[in-house]
Amino acid sequence: MSEWKKVKIGDVCKIVKGTTGIASAEPGKYPLVVTAVERKTCSTHQFDCEAVCIPLVSSSGHGKKSLNNVHFQSGKFALGTILCAVIPNNPDELDARYLHQYLQFYKDTVLVSLMKGAANVSLSMKDIAGVEVPLPPIKRQRELAEMFVTLQEKQKELFTEFEKQTEYAKKLRQNILQEAIEGKLTADWRKQHPVQKGNPDYDVEALFDKLQTEKSETKNFKKTPAPITKDEIPIEIPTGWKWVRLGDISLSSSAGKSFNCESREAIGDEWGIIKTSAITSGVFIESENKFYSKKCNNDVQTKIQMGDFLFCRASGSKGLAGRSCVVEKISSNLLLSDKSIRIELAQGMNKSLVNMLNNSQYGENYRLSLGTNKSTSMNNLTREQILNFRIPLPPTAEQKEIVTRVEQHLQTITQLETQIATRETTTKQLMQSILKDAFEEK
Repeated sequence: MSEWKKVKIGDVCKIVKGTTGIASAEPGKYPLVVTAVERKTCSTHQFDCEAVCIPLVSSSGHGKKSLNNVHFQSGKFALGTILCAVIPNNPDELDARYLHQYLQFYKDTVLVSLMKGAANVSLSMKDIAGVEVPLPPIKRQRELAEMFVTLQEKQKELFTEFEKQTEYAKKLRQNILQEAIEGKLTADWRKQHPVQKGNPDYDVEALFDKLQTEKSETKNFKKTPAPITKDEIPIEIPTGWKWVRLGDISLSSSAGKSFNCESREAIGDEWGIIKTSAITSGVFIESENKFYSKKCNNDVQTKIQMGDFLFCRASGSKGLAGRSCVVEKISSNLLLSDKSIRIELAQGMNKSLVNMLNNSQYGENYRLSLGTNKSTSMNNLTREQILNFRIPLPPTAEQKEIVTRVEQHLQTITQLETQIATRETTTKQLMQSILKDAFEEK
């Protein structure tokens, strides 16, 4: 550890509580330091100096100890009542920028650990005064402060670039799916595999007739979806494809029920009810469930099976109602909830393809057109709205080819996203290592 002497903050600084009510502050020309990173403004100021501003309340609340930010502020500024300003008595002995960097870097160790309280977790100014900090020569403090600023600026540049790369990868995903929806992804395949009249693998009309025959034999749907009008067609699709509704290619749909559950996950042979989060990522997450019962008697018909095609009917998060997944792996006893729907597709329909279409930007645009993204306590879709989703239907063989090509492209994009995330993590670790070495130099 460093051989620099250590001093208590209270011995070299004055600590002053903020006096500005954040909610009632009149906006003005002076910065108003609050707990968040972004400053507000105020018509009056309390300080005219360089200071470290420390929140006196937990960032998380609910009985948890945490501090998201320790701030540095200079010049004339106002300070919220739930923060305090730590101001060096002698700027030629302790540099406020250096103190800020130290407290920000070690906040979890030297500040969060001092927080007290059960429901309202807080930090006292008395405890802050007792915190010890290393005190290198003032010249070295200022050198370190300048170095930290340079590092932060470089880090910000790098993270901005990482964000751009991540957004680019996201757009690539949507572009691939959009090309699949429009038939562009398999344009070369169609040239090599012309229509074979009467063969559902290569003739969409033959496939559609087969699907309708299968539907009529099951008689599970009481109402046939309305035909798609020209005004409802959102994009142009290749010759040899056909616009249909999800209900046109489905044999049955079933919903779960509302159950009294415990918040914990079902384990072993216990029975659980899936949460909406088991579906909304687009991949079935088995662990996203709540314990229901040790045994299950009359509800087995809603048990989730391998290969099920599930939809989220309602979600508390905007934009997630209507998303879907295919159950590709399951080992637990899980039941549908009242917020989930299982749809059985007719033979010749590729569930993976329909799932891709439904979870794409195209599918999201459909749901937005229904007003499911409004700010309500629960975003809901009716079963009829889900079954009315318009789908561009290719023949069976092309469906399979589309899924294969999309998965290959998305696998490459996933590798790219992993590389971006790895570089970001490595950058953070390197920055942390540089700061740690600087504070602990001898």
